[in-house]
Amino acid sequence: MKTSLNLQDADTFYEQLLDAHAGLTEEQSQLLNARLILLLANQVGDARLLKECVEAAARMPD
Repeated sequence: MKTSLNLQDADTFYEQLLDAHAGLTEEQSQLLNARLILLLANQVGDARLLKECVEAAARMPD
């Protein structure tokens, strides 16, 4: 699992993410996040790696 920055253009991605959430209700925003997570998980495709990522995210402080 990669834990250091591996995103080619993190700032642009962040802007795209913010734009996608603009004007959405809380429920719509949560659904967008869920769909995005599932699409990205499908791109990764490795069940072991995805399990490690879920566990790492769960351990992260608020």
